[in-house]
Amino acid sequence: MLQNVLITGAGKAVGLGFNLVLRYLEAGDTVVATIRKPCDELDDLKKQYKDKLIVLTMDIGSTSSVNNAASALSADIDHLDLLINNAVTVSPDCDKGFFEADLDFISRTVDITAVGAMRVIKAFYPLLEKSGKTALIINISSEAGSISKCYRTNMIDYGMAKAALNMATMNLYNTFKDEHKVNIFCVHPGWIRTDGRPDNPAPLSSYEAAEILRALFEKKREDFECHRFITNLDEDYTF
Repeated sequence: MLQNVLITGAGKAVGLGFNLVLRYLEAGDTVVATIRKPCDELDDLKKQYKDKLIVLTMDIGSTSSVNNAASALSADIDHLDLLINNAVTVSPDCDKGFFEADLDFISRTVDITAVGAMRVIKAFYPLLEKSGKTALIINISSEAGSISKCYRTNMIDYGMAKAALNMATMNLYNTFKDEHKVNIFCVHPGWIRTDGRPDNPAPLSSYEAAEILRALFEKKREDFECHRFITNLDEDYTF
């Protein structure tokens, strides 16, 4: 069944968000791609897919920007079936360790990555409620957000942001679960060549990873009982 899909963080052609947009368009769905700044490749997709692709400019670090985008979208579509929170940021000191990193960068990363996803969910929830089936929210997380499996001494801001996103997912699962109208997961998408470099050792291109995830999301739509933090291979991941 065709669906309406919203994907944040879609403005980088080699990134996961853009390739999720492409995979859902190829499947015949109507896709809402959100970006913070113009993307020529999305403009090219718009020419090809026309009304099947809606491009929204939205800053997930701003509640007013997110709310305005949700209001604008409500004039174009009457419901959403799937919301994928993919947008993320990292600080300039992401690769530095505790003693070298500027800790003042951390709050912005957490705000964009975790609080930003919650802003999006809150603003677009009325459209999700109108889905004719169980609406699904996917928060793209990372193994870097697992507290119990943490091994790094760097990526402090990114890891803290993804851990916060995982907690947000559980809180919202508890909020939504009794009505069974909206389901939610956080997903580690696998090791992906999101920089597009051929010498990147990651085993998956963004385009390959996007199709694995697309199939997984539909598999999990009605699953309210399993673990909330899963991998791209549908394995339970430890918080």
